[in-house]
Amino acid sequence: MSRARNDGIAALERAGAETLKRAVQLDEASRFQESLVCYQEGIDLLLQARKATTDEAKKHRYQQKISEYLTRAEEIKEHIKKQDSKYHKQIRIEENATGFGYEKLFHEYLTENVSEVWVEDPYIRQVHQLYNFLRFCEMLIKGPCKVKTIHLLTSYDEGSGRSQQMSALEEIKQSLRNYGVTLNINFSSSIHDREIRFNNGWMIKIGRGLDYFKKPKGLFSIGYCDFDLRPCRETTVDVILTKHTKKT
Repeated sequence: MSRARNDGIAALERAGAETLKRAVQLDEASRFQESLVCYQEGIDLLLQARKATTDEAKKHRYQQKISEYLTRAEEIKEHIKKQDSKYHKQIRIEENATGFGYEKLFHEYLTENVSEVWVEDPYIRQVHQLYNFLRFCEMLIKGPCKVKTIHLLTSYDEGSGRSQQMSALEEIKQSLRNYGVTLNINFSSSIHDREIRFNNGWMIKIGRGLDYFKKPKGLFSIGYCDFDLRPCRETTVDVILTKHTKKT
């Protein structure tokens, strides 16, 4: 085999290895569409290298790698197909149930590629409801996702608590800014539905919005700080996967 041909095969192998390395990185980051493209390109480069070489040991090695990455590419294709179709799961939270803190409820859907969140809840008004929203924001900051923008649509407090509501939301907004997160706040007098949407396609509709916890028995009772230990009010959670989450 000529030196030029050997060099060509080596170049194909290097290019294939680099492309497949990138595919694995994208795969691990849950960027499946992009990773599938890289897997396909990398596999094609290894196929070209296998075809060009006359070394049987190399042919066998290339085929092993091709089979390994081809299996993963097929798995990703199936995963994308499932994401493209609408998925629905319903969770029933019973009266006085515990173990439904925000981290437990939302963790499965907060993948690394989540950068934008929409919260629609008419009852981010009273002090405990504002604290609920703050805890939700803290969860987003601590999570594996890299949230950059949160959109809140709520309603004005109709009583004397409006100034406190506005002051608290402004404080949350300023605090989030310190973490590189922008909070956009809008108000609607007609909002009724309660839902939370992530830009990876997940939408969570909670019957009671974020306010599904019971009032703690005292300031120093178990469950006051840890929402996983806080008894819940009965409600239903609908989890829906759609391709588009931003309303137009």
